[in-house]
Amino acid sequence: MNQTIAEPQPSLRQTIELFIRGRLEAKLDKLKPEEGDKRAELERSYEPSAWLADAARRVGQIQLASHIVKPLHPDARGTNLHVRPRPPTAPGLLGTHSVDPSQLADDVVGNAAALDVYKFLCLESDGRSVLAMARAVTPELLAALSQDRDEAKRWCTAFAGVTDGDTQVASHTLAKQLYFPVGDDSYHLLAPLFPTSLVHAAQTRMREDRFGDAAKSAREARSKGESFAHGYREYPNLAIQKFGGTKPQNISQLNSERYGENWLLGSLPPDWESEPAQPPLDCESVFGTRFGRSRRVRDLVRTLREFLERTAHNNVSIRSYRAKLVEEICDEAHEYAAIVRSLPAGWSADPRCALHEAERHWLDPGRVVLDEDFSRAHNGDWPSELGHRFASWFNEALRSKKLSFSDSEHLQWQGDFAVELSTFQDSVEEDRD
Repeated sequence: MNQTIAEPQPSLRQTIELFIRGRLEAKLDKLKPEEGDKRAELERSYEPSAWLADAARRVGQIQLASHIVKPLHPDARGTNLHVRPRPPTAPGLLGTHSVDPSQLADDVVGNAAALDVYKFLCLESDGRSVLAMARAVTPELLAALSQDRDEAKRWCTAFAGVTDGDTQVASHTLAKQLYFPVGDDSYHLLAPLFPTSLVHAAQTRMREDRFGDAAKSAREARSKGESFAHGYREYPNLAIQKFGGTKPQNISQLNSERYGENWLLGSLPPDWESEPAQPPLDCESVFGTRFGRSRRVRDLVRTLREFLERTAHNNVSIRSYRAKLVEEICDEAHEYAAIVRSLPAGWSADPRCALHEAERHWLDPGRVVLDEDFSRAHNGDWPSELGHRFASWFNEALRSKKLSFSDSEHLQWQGDFAVELSTFQDSVEEDRD
């Protein structure tokens, strides 16, 4: 019986030496053959003990951070903070604490020339980084750094201090500040910082949603009219803010990984272009005309039809998405009713109004105070007839060469509409009271 023998994992010391050797070779490759003196000098400076001593000195030029100041102004010199998320003091707040801590990457600020030290601190052995071992002052790291235990401890202390930052917390004249009132004519002076770890986590997710393989395959399947197992997300009206110009690494390490880009989601209020409400005269039903032909309703119906056409199987997520679309269409119907109800009461008494009685009671309830006969009829079972008319229109609107619907679907749509209508009527009665 053949057995596969696993390759032995390199020791921590070997991992460190391979890292240093790799950096040396990258520099040696750039030298010309006649630059022998420089080659010898580089080889001396990249001896493991020499490089580690220099790294322990240079680590003070960088700092791990989660909130940084330079995106506010590239010349700002204020304090950067390294803060791990903790539960909010007030429930319902959205912030860095809302993200899984494992998804929050540490940023690095300071001298970009010392970023190689950070890469060294990220080296891992047995699932633990050099930085984590330096903080814990583990025996294996001490042994890997130097045979001189006191020297190894000094280096560990220096490496672990990469999260400390300045001992004196300070803002800067180029940083942003704002006065926040706290009562009794007092205020706090706040100095907001850029939440780089949170921004990176959000942008990483957005990048996967936009350019990941799963999203690409779903978009391609939709364009071909094929079925796909999952949906995808779109982020319309993105704005891109640039930090650092041609040298994004001068802002921070994560900013460099984002190519200096900060993606801003559109946060403008909707631009409503509502036309003045018009009474639905000269039509027998609003479902197939005024309401059913609106762009929003046609888009929702088309989305649901296409979804049903390409979905051959059934599960919880599919049923939830289908129910969500149906609910949105029912909501649109009642939003339309709210607009028509804003008209002066009694418009449905116009001779040109050819609507079914149920639709008149739905769209012109204010007429009950003007018309005694209408008021008596308003207590009847018009909601049931209205749901029936909605379901009949909905079945026909969804029908296609691939889809046909029976009484069971009709009853489903009628029930869904009835639920939304009941909620709508309750809110109307509350407003009337």
